[in-house]
Amino acid sequence: MPGSGKTPIRNRTPAAAQAGAEAPGTSVAARALAQAGPIVMGYIPVGFAYGVLADKAGVGSLGILLMSVLVYAGSAQLIAVGLIQAAAAPLSIVLTTFVVNLRHLLMTAALAPKLSGFSRLQKALFAYEVTDETFAVHADRFARAGVDKAEAFLVNVIAQTSWVAGSLLGMLGGGLIRDVRPLGLDYALPAMFIALLAARLRRGMEILAALFAAFLSVGLHLSGMDQWHVIIATAVSAALCVGVEQWGKTRS
Repeated sequence: MPGSGKTPIRNRTPAAAQAGAEAPGTSVAARALAQAGPIVMGYIPVGFAYGVLADKAGVGSLGILLMSVLVYAGSAQLIAVGLIQAAAAPLSIVLTTFVVNLRHLLMTAALAPKLSGFSRLQKALFAYEVTDETFAVHADRFARAGVDKAEAFLVNVIAQTSWVAGSLLGMLGGGLIRDVRPLGLDYALPAMFIALLAARLRRGMEILAALFAAFLSVGLHLSGMDQWHVIIATAVSAALCVGVEQWGKTRS
């Protein structure tokens, strides 16, 4: 239970119980806040930028907050705001955001095998709040320390609360800011991903894959590929490093 320093054993896998035993006195809230900290630092400024842009697009206060509560997908919300500003048809907005968010099916499917202790309703609520960033945190945490149900849910709640708070601040301050780009808020999201990635790089091959993907992505972008450079660089780098690892195992 929050504040007790321990989570009920029925909500924890043996690995999670062992992790908790290794850090006595560390509460569930403290562990969740430590994991969600980098996400919060990224979500508030990006949510602020979304709130400003949505306000200028005429979305309306209720619409701005409902999108952050119900849709809760930064890229989809920013795309929707752009389409609304361009007076796109409602069906086009819905279909576009649906396609953009299809990756969430893959992320939640990857985490699903770890959620055997969750009820169907709990799985649905957990999946509802999974984003790119919380997926990275959960995938790493579940692999290292097992699944602590209360901790996992709290990470999601903290992350979404910070996103809604950022959206609210942007909505309230939208009239005072003409353009968010000079403020550098657009860099907050890449910076957050860099921080999450750096925390997961532990082996030489992982570092090599990240560096190769970064250089290839920049090279493709400079060559004129504006839309697909990140995806192509990621796929090529992952395939190359997996091939190298498999070749090394075969040789040994």
